[in-house]
Amino acid sequence: MSLIANILYPVDFSSSCVAMAAYVKRAATLLGAQVSLVHVADPTDYNGMQLYVRPVSEVLEEQLGIAREQLDSFLEAEFPVAQCPRIPASGDAATEIARVAREGGIDLIIMPTHSGIFRQMLLGSTTAKVINDADCPVLTSRHAETIAPRPLEHREWLCAVGLSSNSERVLRFASQVAAQARGRLSIIHAVQAGEADLPIHLDLREKVHSIEKQEASRRIAELLKMVDMDAPVRIAIGSVKEALLEAARESDADVLMIGRSHQGGSHGRMRDLTYAMVRDSPFPVLSV
Repeated sequence: MSLIANILYPVDFSSSCVAMAAYVKRAATLLGAQVSLVHVADPTDYNGMQLYVRPVSEVLEEQLGIAREQLDSFLEAEFPVAQCPRIPASGDAATEIARVAREGGIDLIIMPTHSGIFRQMLLGSTTAKVINDADCPVLTSRHAETIAPRPLEHREWLCAVGLSSNSERVLRFASQVAAQARGRLSIIHAVQAGEADLPIHLDLREKVHSIEKQEASRRIAELLKMVDMDAPVRIAIGSVKEALLEAARESDADVLMIGRSHQGGSHGRMRDLTYAMVRDSPFPVLSV
């Protein structure tokens, strides 16, 4: 059974959404997955007078009807309606996307970041909320209108792992999805360096780092054995975020896979490195 059989493609009919279509189609072909398109209409688009003179239910029904018509004719050549379900919804975009994914048995959501502002102020975007709320993995790219993601033909997959209880789950997923895509998987791990102003001599610092690297290598080897996986491992030293990003920049990969907390909400996933990595990664990020 395929790990990823159903992909959800949120669309808003924008140019960045259109630019992402080829990437989504290629990903679906590579993974042998079906694509469903969802569009979420915003009820606040209606002015107060309309809601005053007409029942809310009537306004929402009209809104869904318009969304359905737009969806049926959108990217029809790339995603034929008979093969790719169209799902209109109404409400908060991120909430509805996460709900549709959860109730529809979706295995992966693919969507672009939506503007340059997202790269600097991630927490205000629909994409960020989807990452926070969705139960399934979410693949995001740079702003597709200006930077089209490279097709997945290269098939180099990079997975960043920590040494937490979450690491086995992330590695197991990375191994399975890379195998499904027939890709080559490599692992990166960052050893947190000490503060720069600490009075540690260079030789002592290197010794400490050497010990930490050895311990990290041992634990990662154990994790790889647990998931029955064999992959090259690179260990970087420094600020975790910067070390991982630097290792990613030096890699010629299609996708960076990272783990995110099981716990959603403002006190869950927002505490981890997910947002920082999505914001600054040189290539698409698959958060698991």
